[in-house]
Amino acid sequence: MNDNPKKKSVQIVMENGEPSAVILGIEEYRDMLERLEDLEDLEALKEMRNKPLEFRGINEFLEEYSSGV
Repeated sequence: MNDNPKKKSVQIVMENGEPSAVILGIEEYRDMLERLEDLEDLEALKEMRNKPLEFRGINEFLEEYSSGV
């Protein structure tokens, strides 16, 4: 049946003979959210790696960011 005792079975809600929703355990839901966040982080990292590095002086940095604090 289910090899992983931690995983629960997923229940599919049908509406007019078509799947319309899924019911799953909270741990599975949290695990899915964590995996999605990891994928988003990886995509952001890829984008950052493709941008050229820009260096600037500390005074320029402080002028820009201290005004917003």
